[in-house]
Amino acid sequence: MRRKWEPQLSMFHSMATHEIAKELAAVSRVLDDNGEIMALVYKDLVGVSSAETGREGMTAEQVLRCVILKQYRNLSYEELAFHLEDSQSFRGFARLRMGQYPSSSTLQENITALRPATWEAINRVIIGYAAARKLEKGRKVRLDSTAVESNIHYPTDSRLLEDGIRLITRLLVEGKRLKPKPGYRFSDHRRVARRRVLSIVNAKRKKVRQQAYRDLLAVAERVRGYAVEAIGLLEVFVSAEAEEMFRARKVREKLERVLMIFTRVIDQTERRVIHGESVPASEKVVSFFEEHTDIIVKGGRETQYGHKVFLAGGKTGLILDCLVVRGNPCDTSMLSTLLERQQALYTRVPRQIAADGGFASQDNLSWAKGQGIEDVMFSKKKGLSVLEMVKSHWVYKRLRKFRAGIEANISRLKRAFGLARCTWAGWVGFQQYVWSTVVSYNLSVLGRLIMAAS
Repeated sequence: MRRKWEPQLSMFHSMATHEIAKELAAVSRVLDDNGEIMALVYKDLVGVSSAETGREGMTAEQVLRCVILKQYRNLSYEELAFHLEDSQSFRGFARLRMGQYPSSSTLQENITALRPATWEAINRVIIGYAAARKLEKGRKVRLDSTAVESNIHYPTDSRLLEDGIRLITRLLVEGKRLKPKPGYRFSDHRRVARRRVLSIVNAKRKKVRQQAYRDLLAVAERVRGYAVEAIGLLEVFVSAEAEEMFRARKVREKLERVLMIFTRVIDQTERRVIHGESVPASEKVVSFFEEHTDIIVKGGRETQYGHKVFLAGGKTGLILDCLVVRGNPCDTSMLSTLLERQQALYTRVPRQIAADGGFASQDNLSWAKGQGIEDVMFSKKKGLSVLEMVKSHWVYKRLRKFRAGIEANISRLKRAFGLARCTWAGWVGFQQYVWSTVVSYNLSVLGRLIMAAS
């Protein structure tokens, strides 16, 4: 039977005297003071390994504390499982019972059950707790955006073609294991595809590269033909065993999905490489595995592949709000949305805001002033006068220095908490990863604030 938390702690749940253990103890006090967080987590976990018989599952409190440890120390599931077994401080923080050693698969199953909306609600509780203790009032807010990468390799056309050939061949081999065997035929071109990709990568002349691409596209067309034939035969596949029918349907569905993406990859390669066309970012395929990935271009910086994340930070270093968006919206279009979310969070607008130059525009300034925000500082003026934005040049300089602090917050999120690259699968997994990282970061900041105040 799943529970929200342990009814009583044992004598073994003691924390070490190390600085990290002290910070974890402070974070633990924050969680203990906000019992409603466990109720939010419990709702998502009901039904996950919740059989009435057999081994007792992890409590909601244990799951939440484990994911905080995972993101707080930027660990993989295997590393987290090891530390929960090896470290007294980690076990004490996670409140695991004696003899309770959750495996990496158990941790993953429970942690990924927490929805993005639940993480956002948890963050609101934490921000409300900071406001109640008068640690962060949200009167002075800084805004910025950053790109978080998806867990994909750099998406060149040749690598994508190779991925498609490899995936389709793997599925065709899987289909041949069915009983009775489907009647389609195919050849394994994976080694040939790999050689052509290496030729493209190492080619020093355009003519050689073009010919290698033509050869690779010819192989891709043959493999696509194999997939089309296999899908047709799997559609009419008949077996006396229900399990084989189920497997056939799964293989066919996977083939259909990969074929759809593979066809787009072939098309974009022909347009770009053979015909010299420029394919719009909205039409490009960048991954067979993380299809949700967007192409993020920010100014003259290197193109990134993932999603844009907008952050609102407070003067204490807490991330007050986070917004993960699809596409590549310009910063100017997001200012009103971010400030409306701040108003919903605190039931009032901030008194002062400091934003990156990408948010600057006359319309945004007029809108923000119309909402009652006294000082609106954009780090780049873009035709706006200082006195239009704020009361004085002194206030402008102070707010410009204040805004720079969110760059440090983002740097710590990426370096220490792993926000630079999302390692969880899918669009929902991407949001879960970002929000769980933000919550863990905020608990760390709040723990340090409480330690400093005590």
